[in-house]
Amino acid sequence: MSAWSPSLYVKFEDERTRPAADLLAHVPLETARRIIDMGCGPGNSTELLAARFPAATVTGVDSSPEMLAAASKRLPHLAFEHADLTTWMPAGPVHLLYANAVFQWVPDHLAVLVRLMGALAPGGVLAVQMPDNLGEPSHRAMRDTAEAGPWAERIHAAGIGRERLPPVEAYYDALKPFAARVDLWHTHYQHPLAGVPAIVAWLKSTGLRPYLAPLTEAERPAFLADYARRLEADYHPRVDGTVLLRFPRLFIVAVRA
Repeated sequence: MSAWSPSLYVKFEDERTRPAADLLAHVPLETARRIIDMGCGPGNSTELLAARFPAATVTGVDSSPEMLAAASKRLPHLAFEHADLTTWMPAGPVHLLYANAVFQWVPDHLAVLVRLMGALAPGGVLAVQMPDNLGEPSHRAMRDTAEAGPWAERIHAAGIGRERLPPVEAYYDALKPFAARVDLWHTHYQHPLAGVPAIVAWLKSTGLRPYLAPLTEAERPAFLADYARRLEADYHPRVDGTVLLRFPRLFIVAVRA
């Protein structure tokens, strides 16, 4: 898969940071000594954690060197670590394991979350937010574009990088044996964006990456043009010319028993 682009990611930083802030608002901790931001990206979520818990040791973890470099530049006073969340485990007890929009990319992430519960101190919190949008028109159009073009075989061979999230009941049943409390909810954001080109720009840094990675530089503009054409059937301009990007997200907050 192609490298993550911090500049593309932060182009919609306000919209991306809103669910991070909403997740943090539901973390039932007054104080915390050790916090890890799993999948910290360019540091926008890490910044929220450091502001909420100024006395804590806050560490950002990510698998992208580009994202870690951007986060370190943004927050030079904090520590950042390169790691693959598929196998990573923190050393010693942690009071808050926080993850904003990363575990949807981690294979068998439900088992990973159960394993991470064991790294929490008693009363510690696992707080996770993941996009749950593979059924949205924005993502159906990706699959339709991939299947309709000359690139179909290569994209299929490469895989699309994400699977649908398990049912919410599966998260509850897996985490509750280790938790005093498990909260689960969906939020459906409606992001006003400057037309279909803005939807394409948003998703180029996230959901479109696995589709674009197998393509040549010459093929990518044709793929994006076909994708944009398909989006126009579902995303119509509102009264002010913007389009609304509906974006469902799943939130999980589990408190260690």
